[in-house]
Amino acid sequence: MIKITFPDGTVKEHEKGLTALEIIKQDIGEGLARAALAVKLDDEMLDLGAPINKSGKLTVFTFKDPEGVEVFRHSASHIMTQAVLRVFKGQDIGLGVGVAVENGFYQDYDIKPLHPEDLEKIEAEMKKIVDEKIEIKQRDIPKEEALKIYKKDPYKTELAKVIPGDIVSMYSQGEFDNLCKGPHVPNTSYIKSFKLMKIAGAYWRGDAKNKQLQRVYGVAFPDKKDLKKYLNLIEEAGKRDHRKIGKDLDLIYFHEYAPGAPFYLKKGTIMYNILIDFIREEYKKRDYEEVITPQLYNKKLWETSGHWEHYKEDMFIVNIEGEEHSLKPMNCPSHCLIYNRDVKSYKELPIRIADFCNLHRNELSGTLAGMFRVRKFAQDDGHIFCRFDQIENEVLGVLDFIEHVWTKVFNFKLKYYLSTMPKKALGDKELWDKAEDLLKKALKKAKIDYEIKEGEGAFYGPKIDIDIEDALGRKWQCPTCQLDFNLPERFKTSYEGKDGKKHQAVMIHRAILGSLERFIGIMIEHFEGKFPLWLAPVQVRVLTVSEKFNNYAQKVADELKEAGLRVETDFRTESVGKKVRQAQIEKIPLALNIGEKEETAKTVALRTLDGKVKFGLKVSKLISKIQKNVEEKKIEF
Repeated sequence: MIKITFPDGTVKEHEKGLTALEIIKQDIGEGLARAALAVKLDDEMLDLGAPINKSGKLTVFTFKDPEGVEVFRHSASHIMTQAVLRVFKGQDIGLGVGVAVENGFYQDYDIKPLHPEDLEKIEAEMKKIVDEKIEIKQRDIPKEEALKIYKKDPYKTELAKVIPGDIVSMYSQGEFDNLCKGPHVPNTSYIKSFKLMKIAGAYWRGDAKNKQLQRVYGVAFPDKKDLKKYLNLIEEAGKRDHRKIGKDLDLIYFHEYAPGAPFYLKKGTIMYNILIDFIREEYKKRDYEEVITPQLYNKKLWETSGHWEHYKEDMFIVNIEGEEHSLKPMNCPSHCLIYNRDVKSYKELPIRIADFCNLHRNELSGTLAGMFRVRKFAQDDGHIFCRFDQIENEVLGVLDFIEHVWTKVFNFKLKYYLSTMPKKALGDKELWDKAEDLLKKALKKAKIDYEIKEGEGAFYGPKIDIDIEDALGRKWQCPTCQLDFNLPERFKTSYEGKDGKKHQAVMIHRAILGSLERFIGIMIEHFEGKFPLWLAPVQVRVLTVSEKFNNYAQKVADELKEAGLRVETDFRTESVGKKVRQAQIEKIPLALNIGEKEETAKTVALRTLDGKVKFGLKVSKLISKIQKNVEEKKIEF
């Protein structure tokens, strides 16, 4: 007999050999059995049809769990591949990697160029495979046998060779066999709703030196309603695409001569500088020292930091006078150099260093995505050097900073996670336990609910990960707070303690907005270009009914400018209706209409972006109202 422990602590005895699904039906019920997609016995993920032969804790995953979603969508990728092999039967097709990703799944194929009409054929065949309710079975086979099966497929051969040991896992699905560790759903009928989304190029193993394969992306859900909801979300996201809106509003520009590096046009530059000024004002309140650091460093710096060994492939490297240098991909090593320029006393800590300098990372061209994935970017980057006993207070300060910016100013919902010690970590467990406890205490003091991400901390220390949720319900990871024991040790960033001895400082990495490029891309899509008044590149446009009111209108515009507002005028010989429509197309928050009535009464007529109109407003009162709105950084006017 074996003992199965369930998450609620219940323990049940069973005969060896019952499948996970049979145990769920017996001990929990048919409802969960129908929703279940996979299980975990202690730390091992298993298929529902896997026989259970040992005691342990059994966790059941459904589509409500990230693990269940991954299993479901990975199974969908197998169905897609089976369909591809059927549709293009007789062709030599190489099978690259197929995985579940955040919003769906993909599979890479070495196949003739695919077209949108091919996706329709593949989808139709996938529906047939789902209707066939084909059982998905796992079996272990000798690696030698797998290599014979894939002798004509160089990709699967390469993957099989790197699997440790002499036995590999294979999944069968009717006539289709696939090298895979699983787990998967029991049969193809589980994948009820899906849609193939696009075709893209992808280098084998992500290396531009290798052959480019055809990558097919898809999404899959257990219910048609969920698929429809997702497709509606995609349609809405398409309307909000920051690349389109950024171009339409003359904010940003991309050129093939500078891939992954956006141009900020006049209006985009205004937004960029507003955001930096906003964070700078917060730095003054929070005792940060802003610095400007070099872009190019000798490789010796990166050897000291460890990046040369672990991150070199993602760095832009240049040869200067026979020595290798790199553009900096992050600021932390240079901040360690600043800290180390003299001996620090315990009384001087904490030291908070901030930096807006540009960073460069050598991202593959196929991964670049507008402002969301770039090669050149800047962060509102900061590093705090402190004593171990100061960690809690400094983390509280960072959390307060994040809360102020994201919830009080931008009105976003935040989701907090504590990521703990990974398997490969620097420092002993006792130190990690202390650091994790300090982060927990800080989160508790800040009255923040959080979830634990076991083993997902950085190798150099635990961290607080924070997701923000935009207007479409999408999650983005922007702000971060991370503890680091590694760089202080590598750079010997120490201080002289009360005891007169040297002690190692602790380093806190933190970013509030995160990458400014990514942040601006998110803001464009979140607000759909209709920015809050304080952030809008142009706040007011002054319009005239006819040219005879231009003089008064210009005086109004000048008065607004003198009050520090960002103002444009539209005195074209067009109808006022056409001018108003143009202002709305350009997402100008406030339009002031001026005609005979306004000139006579020395007032203005105000039209907001949502179509509301107010007449007879005194310019001085309007200025006061705008200034108050901007000062308080209101989302709406």
